[in-house]
Amino acid sequence: MGRAKWIYYVYNNNNNNNGRNGKWCWYKRTTLLLCTINICVAFYLLYTLFNIYYAYPSQIAVRYTPDQMRKLKESIKIRKASQPLELIHLVKEMKEKYLEEQSRVDVDFSLHLKWKIGDEILQRLRRLNASANATEQLEVVESWRKEKLKEANRVILVRTLNSTILPKEAGMLARALKHNWAMLSEEIGLWIPLEVVNKEHGDKPQDEEDLDNDVLIGKKPPPECNMELHTDYDGIAVRWGLKHHKQSAYDCCQACFRQAEHAQPGESKCNIWVFCPSVNGCYSPDVYEHKIGECWLKYAEKPRLNFKNKYSESYRRSHSKVPLIVPWVSGVVST
Repeated sequence: MGRAKWIYYVYNNNNNNNGRNGKWCWYKRTTLLLCTINICVAFYLLYTLFNIYYAYPSQIAVRYTPDQMRKLKESIKIRKASQPLELIHLVKEMKEKYLEEQSRVDVDFSLHLKWKIGDEILQRLRRLNASANATEQLEVVESWRKEKLKEANRVILVRTLNSTILPKEAGMLARALKHNWAMLSEEIGLWIPLEVVNKEHGDKPQDEEDLDNDVLIGKKPPPECNMELHTDYDGIAVRWGLKHHKQSAYDCCQACFRQAEHAQPGESKCNIWVFCPSVNGCYSPDVYEHKIGECWLKYAEKPRLNFKNKYSESYRRSHSKVPLIVPWVSGVVST
């Protein structure tokens, strides 16, 4: 009985071991098969990439015959010969000139800064005697330029707050005053004639202001503008000056001509222009505050003066804040 049990035990153990070994061999074969498949796929991908990288350029390469090469060279030669060389050369010169101008000092100041510079120069010129010649005027302007250049450099270095020059404008102003004063003078309309004829009037009171000493900032208006200093003409406004600002009397006069030229049928055509050149603004007997640069375009069948040269003593007594001299500049044009 004992021997039979032992034989049964050995038989069962052999059967269990055979089952385990069979399962282990199945896992091994599966793993080996998957690895083989992965290796094959990897080799295939490498082969494909190799063919794309090395074989593709050779497939698109084009070989020309000697005759085709000759015709290709001839076409290139004809194309070069047909190029507008003069135009290309002109464009190149224009580009070089443009780049040279761009490299110059930028004098594109704000309108307010131009007016401020012009007003400071005018104040210096007004301190001169009426008999001062052009040389003396130029010396005064040069003295102002040097002083303003020192002030601008001081603002750049120290950033002082007790200066009339803003820090953001100091650098541009310093470069213009030092390297490009001629262009800046043109921008603000500074023009001093080489010869000035002065007439002496012995009958003028000592404290009387000389109206002829005023210098306008900006380009000089042409004769057809009929500019009159210290003059304010009346008329129907065809363009309100409160929101119509110009840089100079010249520009205001030209705006009058343009309005008359492009006026619609039945619309009044400008034949009077009135400009405010004063940095302190211009007086007018109304409720508005008139600032520098205002350009009023008016129409009148028979132009009539509001004020000329000076406000009368009686008018100044009856109206407050009236200056002595009429600040406006006007002109009556033929359109």
